[in-house]
Amino acid sequence: MASPNSDEFLVERSAVVNAEAATVFDLINDFHHWTAWSPWEGLDPAMQRTYSGPDSGVGASYAWSGNKKAGSGSMKITESVPGSRVVLDLSFLKPFKAQNVTTFLLEPQNSGVRVTWQMTGKKNFFFKIFGFIFSMDKMVGKDFEKGLAQLKAEAEKG
Repeated sequence: MASPNSDEFLVERSAVVNAEAATVFDLINDFHHWTAWSPWEGLDPAMQRTYSGPDSGVGASYAWSGNKKAGSGSMKITESVPGSRVVLDLSFLKPFKAQNVTTFLLEPQNSGVRVTWQMTGKKNFFFKIFGFIFSMDKMVGKDFEKGLAQLKAEAEKG
């Protein structure tokens, strides 16, 4: 984990989902499924979404543009290992510019699969100045927890 004085950050949360790894993997590996579980989907009912590239896997891309809460940005899958991991390049444009890497790791468990959601990146100027007030973990960690709970609910429906 990155030290508090580092220019880099790591946010990480995990949850056990009582479903097949393939089911969970499909929900993560295809951006069209994110509307069912992403913690940010409800921030702007009028959010504009654009999908490009293949439907899923490496090269699949998703861009969004919404209100102040939703902001705008894009994601592109750069690594996809069925039932094991999905890695995304994440670019925020608004409310601030940032480039981050998001990784989903899937590990088989007795009752299903442990999903670990990580985001790494460099602290931009805004966060360097306000870092003593905000931490990326506090800002994003609760969203990851909500997203994992919604992913679990969606995967276990069926």
